[in-house]
Amino acid sequence: MARDSFSHNCQNCGGELKINRLSCGDCGLSVAGRIALPRLARLSGADREFVEMFVLAAGSLKEVGRMMGLSYPTVRARLDRIIGRLKELDEGSQAERMGIIRRLERGEISVEEAARELALQ
Repeated sequence: MARDSFSHNCQNCGGELKINRLSCGDCGLSVAGRIALPRLARLSGADREFVEMFVLAAGSLKEVGRMMGLSYPTVRARLDRIIGRLKELDEGSQAERMGIIRRLERGEISVEEAARELALQ
């Protein structure tokens, strides 16, 4: 499995990268807007590779350890770290949603704007 160097953080300012446009190479259809990356895509390349291996091994940590040449405790610790990272990403999304709701309550954005921003979360 090839590892990539994709980072979900801006190399210039450290902010979170967002997808702004998706397009079809066949028909040219294009969708633009603020599109958040799914949580799994925000993991490092090595962590995504581990999750893929775990799924292909039908959830067997023993099999993942065999494939990677690692002990069961090492594989378990790595999975626990990835689970923790996914939970952190979820907590960040919840904080963003609450921020949108607070802005709505203060009258800083309209209901339509809040609904649009929440739909993008």
